[in-house]
Amino acid sequence: MAATMRTDIGKKRKQNEDAAWFDEKRGVFVVADGMGGHLAGEVASGMAIDAVRKMAARHKKPSIDQIKKTVLGAHERIYQRAQGNAECAGMGTTLSMLCRGAGYIYIAHVGDSRIYRLRGGRMEQLTQDHSLVGELVRAGILTAEEARTHPRRNIITRALGTEGDNTPDLLAADLQPGDRFLLCTDGLTNMVPVEEMEELLAQGTFYDLPDRLIEAANAHGGSDNITALLLAVEPTEVEHG
Repeated sequence: MAATMRTDIGKKRKQNEDAAWFDEKRGVFVVADGMGGHLAGEVASGMAIDAVRKMAARHKKPSIDQIKKTVLGAHERIYQRAQGNAECAGMGTTLSMLCRGAGYIYIAHVGDSRIYRLRGGRMEQLTQDHSLVGELVRAGILTAEEARTHPRRNIITRALGTEGDNTPDLLAADLQPGDRFLLCTDGLTNMVPVEEMEELLAQGTFYDLPDRLIEAANAHGGSDNITALLLAVEPTEVEHG
């Protein structure tokens, strides 16, 4: 797999509370979007990424049980940090992780960051948003376009480090040569429609594509931090600029 990523503060935020990391050789890719008090969101997302990094160092090919244990362990550590430090009270984070297997991928997902698969020029959302508007869309009350601009779109119903349900969705999907996967935070998906992302990802040099997505999100207002992590299953056209 080849991978490239970029994260950006956007146009409205004072700090970037997103975090992302990948290891191409081990086939582990992850994004996290933190939330909380002053700088606490950055702490939560960083702790989640650190847990995944340690998992990748310990396990060459992590099992689904090891992936689940890693996510739940990250939740517990973030929760305990929030309980024990007033400046971190209420912090939490999303987490969307992809791990490559032999001809398939594993996904662990909590929150409203997303993982898409791009195959044959079409994007398919593999994860399900754990958010208020996500539930309203699944109930048929809102359309996807209405959800993208809804005033309560930032309310999430599941996050690491918070009270309530923190269980990750655990998914498996097939893998084909030429597939591309996009892991991203809602600073991208709330700003740029899927159709526009498809167009942007269909042109240009592979390693420049995250920049193009960031630029599009900022052109649409850049109301949040923006992170885009793109990976390609080779053989595919991966041009080096």
